[in-house]
Amino acid sequence: MYEDISKASELSHEQTAHFIIDLFNRIIVHHALWFNEVRHQMGMEKALALLHEATSASYAIQMKHLGALLGFSMVEGVPAPLLEMAEPALKELKERVAKNWLVNDGIWFQTIESHEGMNEAKRCNDSCWAHFSPFEAHTIKQQLGLPEAAGLDGLKRALGFRVYESINVQSITEEKQDSFVFQMNECRVQQARKRRGLDDYPCKSAGLVEYGYFARAIDKRIETNCIGCPPDEHPDDWFCAWKFSITS
Repeated sequence: MYEDISKASELSHEQTAHFIIDLFNRIIVHHALWFNEVRHQMGMEKALALLHEATSASYAIQMKHLGALLGFSMVEGVPAPLLEMAEPALKELKERVAKNWLVNDGIWFQTIESHEGMNEAKRCNDSCWAHFSPFEAHTIKQQLGLPEAAGLDGLKRALGFRVYESINVQSITEEKQDSFVFQMNECRVQQARKRRGLDDYPCKSAGLVEYGYFARAIDKRIETNCIGCPPDEHPDDWFCAWKFSITS
């Protein structure tokens, strides 16, 4: 794309626009690499605490300068144009961003699968969830102000703030004092496969990591048991179901 150009300051107007998009990608990847290395050196618990501090400080500085350059103000940490959007449009944006997360996840899986095969893609996917679930749980705990040992009530609230809540249909049933059942009633991935006449994607190995790690990050006392998840057979009203329980 940049043949015969010796440095970025010599790019054309259109090339500079493309280069700016790539700079955003570099920020995202470098941010993730910093977190991964701190996690490796200091452990997940310490890395998550430092991630929250670093992200908050970096975001504030970046948005301050971007706002000044692009002509938008910040209101309590949120770009004013977002607050000025009509409610339906803002909700649609939330759902679109959540869907983009799912698209990105799927593209990574398909990329690995096409080069290295299904088994390697599943291995990478499961390992990724071992890191993403605790991160997502930690982020939600910060947002909701949940205590360290948030219990089952805390887990119920946290499940309602996962990315999946914005793109799938989920429910909580069989609520008891020491347990409840979580169901994924509509799953975009599995429903897309169903429309194409394909069998369910066998996601149980990832689900065991995803839900188990998420629950333990909310409260270390919570145990996770799989009621059913593909390739398991399941009824028409849910694709996977998980029982969360706690012992005092």
